Amino acid sequence: MAEQKNPLTTPSPNADTQIVPPGSPHTHTEQPSGGHGGAFPPFESHTFLSQLIWLALAFGLLYYLMSKVALPRIEAILNDRSGRLSSDLNEAQRMKAEADAAGAAYEKSLREAQAKAQAIAQETRNGLSAEADAKRKTLEAELNQRLAASEATIRARTTEAMGNVRTIAGETASAIVERLTGQAPDQASLNRALDATPAVH
Repeated sequence: MAEQKNPLTTPSPNADTQIVPPGSPHTHTEQPSGGHGGAFPPFESHTFLSQLIWLALAFGLLYYLMSKVALPRIEAILNDRSGRLSSDLNEAQRMKAEADAAGAAYEKSLREAQAKAQAIAQETRNGLSAEADAKRKTLEAELNQRLAASEATIRARTTEAMGNVRTIAGETASAIVERLTGQAPDQASLNRALDATPAVH
């Protein structure tokens, strides 16, 4: 009957193993050749030089790419942004100057309009005052004319009335004398008597 091999104790035919006799000073645990052992590779002293060379090459390549590709783009972006900011500031200053000029022109126009309105109002007041004075003088002249005409009419009627009174007084005196004496007085004596009588106003 064939002897069965224990897979836990029997090494694989493909395993890279070395059998060391018992008691040998080089006795160590058998490990497959593909296993990881020793220090961390970046910390191994025999790879420092190659690591420094690759680090220098990587840094040089990164610096080249940054200086030739990234930095020019960033500089172009910053220059473009600075140019746009400068243009926006100039445009804002121009618009502010235009707004100030428009405000000054508006205030000037407003002052001129106010001055014209005041001049028109003063001219209108002066015109109305002159017109009122002219009408007042016209009315005063008409009233004076009417008063003068009324006074002339009164004087004429007073003179006429006084003339009638003299006539009536002469006729009455003649009638009284004739009734008393039985003889009518002559007209000359009657006129002298009337002239000697003070006029009644």
